[in-house]
Amino acid sequence: MMTISPSMSHKRAVLTPNNSSKVTGRPMGNNGGSVSNKAFSTPKFDPNNGFNPEIDEGVSFLGTSGGVAGAPGVSTTKKPLSLADKLRLWRHDALMQHHYNTAQYIGDKVLSITNDPNDAFWLAQVHYQQGSFLTARNLLRGDQFEDSLSCKYLCGLCLIALEEWDEALDVVGEFNPYKMDEDVTDAVDFEDVDIDNYTDGGIKLEASMCYLRGKIYMNMNNFDRAKDCFREAVLADFKCYEAFDELITNNYLSPQDEWELLEQINFDQADELVKLLYSTRLNKLAHCSKFLENEQKLQDEYNLKGNNDLNLAKAELLFLQCKFDTCLTVCETILKDNQFSFNTLPLYLSCLYELDAKNKLFLVSHQLAEYHPNHYITWLSIGIYYISIKKINESRIFFSKSTMLAPNFAPAWIGFAHTFAIEGEHEQAISAYSTAVRLFPGSYLPYLFLGMQYLQMNNLTLAYEYLSNSMLICDRDPLLLNELGIIYYHRGELSKAEHMFNRSLEQAHNLKIDSKLYYSIYSNLAHVNRKLGNFQTALEYFENVRKIDSKDSNIYASMGLIYLKMNKIDQAIQTLHIALSISPNDTISSELLNKALSLNMTIGYENLLNQDVDALVRRLHEGSDEEDEGFADD
Repeated sequence: MMTISPSMSHKRAVLTPNNSSKVTGRPMGNNGGSVSNKAFSTPKFDPNNGFNPEIDEGVSFLGTSGGVAGAPGVSTTKKPLSLADKLRLWRHDALMQHHYNTAQYIGDKVLSITNDPNDAFWLAQVHYQQGSFLTARNLLRGDQFEDSLSCKYLCGLCLIALEEWDEALDVVGEFNPYKMDEDVTDAVDFEDVDIDNYTDGGIKLEASMCYLRGKIYMNMNNFDRAKDCFREAVLADFKCYEAFDELITNNYLSPQDEWELLEQINFDQADELVKLLYSTRLNKLAHCSKFLENEQKLQDEYNLKGNNDLNLAKAELLFLQCKFDTCLTVCETILKDNQFSFNTLPLYLSCLYELDAKNKLFLVSHQLAEYHPNHYITWLSIGIYYISIKKINESRIFFSKSTMLAPNFAPAWIGFAHTFAIEGEHEQAISAYSTAVRLFPGSYLPYLFLGMQYLQMNNLTLAYEYLSNSMLICDRDPLLLNELGIIYYHRGELSKAEHMFNRSLEQAHNLKIDSKLYYSIYSNLAHVNRKLGNFQTALEYFENVRKIDSKDSNIYASMGLIYLKMNKIDQAIQTLHIALSISPNDTISSELLNKALSLNMTIGYENLLNQDVDALVRRLHEGSDEEDEGFADD
């Protein structure tokens, strides 16, 4: 949740009741058109004396008449400070040094003396920082705050923290009154409003209000409106990273839509760095080469080599490439700097699961439970540990708890659904995956997993429908292409199946994937070519499979079958013997071997019979010649 940081009062201009926008849409500043940055000054910090304001005649921190830059509402003119001004400086210095009890105590006295809405606003800030959301919200009640955008923003933050969604939406508003479209122009007078210059010196409050609106809709399960609000926020001001993060983290956009949004954002010419940084957050499947190019540029031109966020982006690509060992190493590098980096931990835990590192999973889960017992990633970690040791019911309980703590956390929902899929409970798995589809409309994975469940149930129609939906979102995942190929194979559309398997193989090469995914692709290509009668090509693919895993009896059984079809009985018998040595109870290999031996006996008998006939003919010829010689002697 985004908060109004106390440091914003110094480093960023903050709109307060006296200089924020009116409901007519006219932001109030020095000229009535926009808030001027000249109204703000940065205080100096003295280690011994705290924050010392710079006295600048004629400049006011909040755009009010009088006030010292560095403390809200304090006079900047070179004259003795009033009692209220001294108390404001004290309150503000305490707030900046996190002495919240002091700031609250002095702030309350200032408000009693002045009854100034500015002082009420800053006292509400103190209560918000302390977590006293209801008290802060009550301070901001009253007609004197109705025209203040910054007060509405702080009030909205308090109500979101209190989970009062309807009231929060009433305060923030259902639509952005500064958006120039037909929906709001009738209600708001935009005359003389310069929206481009309407800024609080940092992030536009317009963008922040859109972000809050999106958070409210998201918690009300109105995900379409939430997505629109987050998009509106980041388009209004690219510096509203919170909104951008919500769009990416919650998978509201498809991979292609993410890259299109990046091109739509109005970055300043001098902010190429920000655009490059944002690009590293996007889906890597869509533009893998572009990501690598941007990453290299950030390292070379901006000296960001070794930055943890760049390392995390690199780890995400490595995970997509199934290079789990390397991905784990990068994640551990990040966790050395921040042991509980919650952005990194889901990826780190997934790597540990893929590498079957049960001991590390147990250790990490134990540490998280000790230091962060109420965090949703703690319960995700415990769930992954239990699923790794095959305790599925226990795993399901912890995944469920994680989803309750964070209803919009995708890994927990996927893990919860997996627990049903592992046990073959297809209906429950489908229900959980369907929930994930609703919560994360921009992710292709829930559609993919739904398609795989229906494929296991032999419902090819629904399986194809969900896999096709997944393809509309992302058509570059080798696993997805492989699953579609399997559907075509079962339908008997062998040419389409071969095409999909070849596309899957191509994408795996493009991503430089290093995993057993190749095993499945090569094996499927081999079976398709076997069905098409391309026996030699099929054997070549099976040889590639053997290089990945030489201990799978099914591969040798399939090769034995092909040798039988090619009438290479000796090679078939030899290959099927290897299959049975690996899996002695394999009935298919046994039946094929019996058939091969029977054929071998038949051919041997025929050869033997042919050899006996030839020998008899030769003997007959030899006997005939001897008789002819005897007659000649006579």
